[in-house]
Amino acid sequence: MSSSTFRTAAVRIPGGPDSIEIIDVPVVEPGPGEVRVRIAGAPVNPVDLAVARGLFHAMGLIDQPEHTGLGWDFSGTVVATGPGVDLAAGARVAGLVAGFDRDFGTYAEQLVVRASDLAVLPDGLDLIAASTVPLNGLAAAQIVDLLGDAPGDGDQLLVTGAAGAVGGYVVPLAQERGWRVTGLARAEDEEFIRGLGAEFTTHAEPGWDAVADGAALQERGLSLVRDGGVFVGVQPSAEPAAERGITVHVVVAHPDGARLGDLLARSASGKLPTRVHAVLPLDQVAQAHHAMAKGGVRGRYVLQP
Repeated sequence: MSSSTFRTAAVRIPGGPDSIEIIDVPVVEPGPGEVRVRIAGAPVNPVDLAVARGLFHAMGLIDQPEHTGLGWDFSGTVVATGPGVDLAAGARVAGLVAGFDRDFGTYAEQLVVRASDLAVLPDGLDLIAASTVPLNGLAAAQIVDLLGDAPGDGDQLLVTGAAGAVGGYVVPLAQERGWRVTGLARAEDEEFIRGLGAEFTTHAEPGWDAVADGAALQERGLSLVRDGGVFVGVQPSAEPAAERGITVHVVVAHPDGARLGDLLARSASGKLPTRVHAVLPLDQVAQAHHAMAKGGVRGRYVLQP
């Protein structure tokens, strides 16, 4: 890398992990309201695997003529600021870059982002751990916003994929809104889910007041909701059709610096779990994608430039 370029991971012709390239791109100075961040960690999320294999290109959601950047969330250190920004160089921050159709991502040495999309890390929260919070934490918080407060005492919420990255945040956040939460997951995840204060099951019958479908069961998840209940999905490109008077929502995670600050504070205090499976150098991005695609991992692979 020269002083005028930096390294980033991208796909030109998507075809899975082995189509990912490390390329050099020009350094961009931040404009008004923007900052340039030196990235410390960028987690590998399922959506990144889908981008790399061309799912969203095929759906017409990505139209980049040269390359598509990979990575949605990150942590790092502010190295430059544009006009109108009150963050100082050296501030430790985390954030989320949303949207599919972009030529840049967080799998990179640097990133220019809006300062309002960032949150400053609280003391005591490690940069690598913090990098795992933005995408999944904000998705979970926004799922719980769509659910709203439990309508009555003891209203039952089923969280599918409750031991996953999103589900593991939905469980405690929904309990704060008055829901009586049960996590649906594999038997080996029982201790983790009960440790969050939820009930646990490996098999769910229909009749739940609401379902937060972290496992993307889709129509199977919808079938578990009682008539007139609420379903919140996690696949905006494939929203299940409403039936039986069920209210159907689908979350589209979006940046929210203020909300992220609250989630990071909860993570620092131990109220929300941060789970890092392994830290790998950026050069091993393909290996990280291959490993995650095998499934069964609790916690994130985090790429370190």
